[in-house]
Amino acid sequence: MDILLPVSFILLCTAVALAAGSAIAYLIGASAILTFWAVDKAQFMAVLPQRLFSQLDSFAFLAMPLFILAGDLMNRGGVASALIDLSMSVFGRLKGGLGHVNVVTSVFFAGVSGSATADAAALGNSLVPEMERRGYTRDYASAITGASSIIGPIIPPSSIMIFYGALMETNVTALFAAGILPGLLLAAMLMAMNAYYAHRDDHPGGDSMDLPPFLPSLIRAIPAMLLPVIILGGTLFGFMTPAEAAGVAVLAALLIGIGYGKLNLKGVLDSLMRTGVMLGGLFILLCAISTFSYIAALLQWPQAIQSVVEGWGLGPLGYLMLINVIFLGAGMAMDVKAAVALFAPIFVPAALAMGIDPIHLAIVICFNITAGLLSPPLGAVLLILSTVVKLDYWRLIRVTMPFLIAELLLLVVLTYVPAITLAVPTALGLR
Repeated sequence: MDILLPVSFILLCTAVALAAGSAIAYLIGASAILTFWAVDKAQFMAVLPQRLFSQLDSFAFLAMPLFILAGDLMNRGGVASALIDLSMSVFGRLKGGLGHVNVVTSVFFAGVSGSATADAAALGNSLVPEMERRGYTRDYASAITGASSIIGPIIPPSSIMIFYGALMETNVTALFAAGILPGLLLAAMLMAMNAYYAHRDDHPGGDSMDLPPFLPSLIRAIPAMLLPVIILGGTLFGFMTPAEAAGVAVLAALLIGIGYGKLNLKGVLDSLMRTGVMLGGLFILLCAISTFSYIAALLQWPQAIQSVVEGWGLGPLGYLMLINVIFLGAGMAMDVKAAVALFAPIFVPAALAMGIDPIHLAIVICFNITAGLLSPPLGAVLLILSTVVKLDYWRLIRVTMPFLIAELLLLVVLTYVPAITLAVPTALGLR
């Protein structure tokens, strides 16, 4: 059967359901089920329950809820304030120092939450008002906060990498290793841009009388800083699987929060409740995506896409740039995990058939779909920040645009220079 009919049918159903305000999991699932009937494949739905279970029966998925729980416990346990104090004690005395603090705190925070939206919400609540109090404009404080929050899903442990690895059967430990250099490069680029804007716009430097003392701040932040070291060291050197590391992270988050005196029984129960609600929605989405992937496989959409790409004469790099455009657009309008689950099973097989390294491909996809969170018109980080800092949404888009352009340029570099992402996994023997 011609591929245009089922594709057009799903697109039409999806557009109608989106316009009606339906949740994306329901509209994907319903569109996929209707497509089974539309293309006369209804008999294959008999094995659908077994396929859904097998899709979810992945040991790698166990790490994701535990890391989500650990990140929430750390947020409630006062970790953000400890990391901010340490960063301020080191960088606050520099011109534009609070901008550097913002970026460095995001690097530390990446090893705790691994989420761009959690980073944006936490730093938007804490650092943006502090930057305003010390003489920065709300526009700039919000822009650097949004740009630096993108570091969260790139530097491990990253929930999006765990999700991608489980979905596409890619080594999660290798993905963790591959995200280190791109994440640090992104942080260095943002700090360089902050230094430029600090001198161009005469941003204030910190007053040493106002800043937290270094040694007490370091001592207080050591438990929070040790957690990413334990997780990364344990997974990269083979002492723990990602799921075991996530379990250690939950235990450490509990102990750190209790040690800081900020975490109580109510906070733990709230974290469990929030994690459960998030996972309920996520696994409903996974079931819907699995249904969609099944009909896509039956209709041989990945093979059809590969044939189209070959007809266009796109080589591996050209196809990677096409993937960048597709996933960047998806990140603008959809939940990150939903976009990965929807598009990766369709577009990744053709890339692997071209000989593109699966680790490099995964990092490129995770980076550009995360950059979509900072992209108009519907970037989730922009929406969260505009609400948290009470800044006009379109104004926030305008002030973040230079940072977004720089991040997209870095994405192009990572796309064309796979050695950057593959250096650490290769050195550790993970590929």
